[in-house]
Amino acid sequence: MKTQKPRRYGMVIDLDRCTGCGACMTACAAENNVAPGHAKATPRTGLTPMLVQRVSNGGAGADRREVFIPVTCMHCEHETPCVTVCPQQAVELDKATGIVNQMPQRCLGCRYCMTACAYHARYFNWWDPEWPVGMERTLNPGVAVRMRGVVEKCNFCHGRLHEAEDKAAAAGKAEIDPADYRPACVEACATQAIVFGDLNDPASDVRKASRHEDSFRLLARLGTEPKVYYRSKQEWVRGLAERGQQEVRRG
Repeated sequence: MKTQKPRRYGMVIDLDRCTGCGACMTACAAENNVAPGHAKATPRTGLTPMLVQRVSNGGAGADRREVFIPVTCMHCEHETPCVTVCPQQAVELDKATGIVNQMPQRCLGCRYCMTACAYHARYFNWWDPEWPVGMERTLNPGVAVRMRGVVEKCNFCHGRLHEAEDKAAAAGKAEIDPADYRPACVEACATQAIVFGDLNDPASDVRKASRHEDSFRLLARLGTEPKVYYRSKQEWVRGLAERGQQEVRRG
């Protein structure tokens, strides 16, 4: 199979459609073999590669407005902070896909990448994964289970990408069918709030959505060029984009 043209996978999340149901979080955990939370886990020590946060406009009574914001790895493209600080080269920006990959077999657990991430979208494995009896038979065979002592994050369901590439190769095709590669969170969203695809493809829905006047990126001023976009017709929601992540969490 011929080498594919460089792709820039990304997503656009419509916050006006998101209901905060959490289906994306559940689907992410199931697809990527994230074990049930440890009994001693806290909001700071849990593992949630896709985390839906609820924020408000700070108003009271009839003036109060709330929105749910799914936060995941932004797959930053320019001077990616986590890549820059990793002493083990355990983080890599794949130039062929635009995906920021995490390689647990190289990670030494220093957590520099967690400190560098402006979005708090990286998580440290404090415990070895454990599943209720019988649940281990439901694990995804296409995704390796990670051990304690390493950092992990969203990787746009790279196992699904590999499956799509294998399918294309078997058919002798140079390009994968976009329909064959959709992250679990995209499939699970009941309101179709998440659009995913190749930002380099002018004809793709994700490219068109990312360029809509209501689209924005969190902390764009940092210049890291995140490939996860958000959309909202509400001005106060778009105003959250440049607020610090900790401030957004307290909202």
